[in-house]
Amino acid sequence: MEEATVDAASPALSRAAQQTEFAKAKVNLALHVPGRRADGYHLLDSLVVFAEIGDTLTALPNEEGGTGLIVEGRFGRDLESATAAGGNLILAVANGLREAFPAPRTSGVMLHLEKRLPVASGLGGGSADAAAALRLLDRLWHLELSADVLAGIGLSLGADVPVCLASRPSRMRGIGEELDAVSGIPPMPMVLVNPGVTVATGNVFRRLDASERPGLPPLPEPGHGLMEFVFWLRRTRNDLFEPAMAEAPPVKTAARALAADPDCALARMSGSGATVFGIFMSMDAAERAAARIRKAQPDWWVVVTRTAGS
Repeated sequence: MEEATVDAASPALSRAAQQTEFAKAKVNLALHVPGRRADGYHLLDSLVVFAEIGDTLTALPNEEGGTGLIVEGRFGRDLESATAAGGNLILAVANGLREAFPAPRTSGVMLHLEKRLPVASGLGGGSADAAAALRLLDRLWHLELSADVLAGIGLSLGADVPVCLASRPSRMRGIGEELDAVSGIPPMPMVLVNPGVTVATGNVFRRLDASERPGLPPLPEPGHGLMEFVFWLRRTRNDLFEPAMAEAPPVKTAARALAADPDCALARMSGSGATVFGIFMSMDAAERAAARIRKAQPDWWVVVTRTAGS
């Protein structure tokens, strides 16, 4: 039996037997699009970090067998509305693994997703959820798949899934399959702002002109502080910002609101939008900025978080 519903979670969620995986929000500090392959896929060169905020995926036994999915949380209904029937990546992961590794090894499972990240927001929410499902079910079903195999499965689901599987500061190139761990990235206090609009990644890429562009400049040497790292980031860009603004003008409004804050060291869009991020020198400064933005825009999603260093 397969189902994807937004409903009250089972009381069994409180049982000690539950298994949980955290799906961290992905933040593209820089996203260069150097060009396009002959097959039409865009080439990426992106520096990616992960925040302390994210979705939570929990697995419970499903006595009826098969795969079930319950979605809750602030953005649970948005996910249900945005996901085509049968197109949920978590279910795609579970059913794909079940087909590849038949029962009894892959027993019935009921998955519960607490959806805290906005949908279609440039934070890799769907990809992070799929990566969490791969990690969780690989562990739950004792599949013991290698990192390369998991990454290959992930890439078949989306360009961001392999980097979300790793969930560590990385440089992502190619169409998402070339990943290099990056050292020397400082932890960053950050404010994430989403103006309440969804942006379809495909539409943004279709608006991107076909020009060839340079990739990332040489990464900074480890050992620099946050301000020096911000100076380096100012030499980079997000090539999807202009087409995302054309697709969804509120992205520009949100970016301007963050950039205008007196404590913000750098404001930029993540991924293909619509979420923008601001880097701050301290958590206190980030909290003050978030309070000002919430007061001015009470309907926006505004979160203070921190990204891990390396």
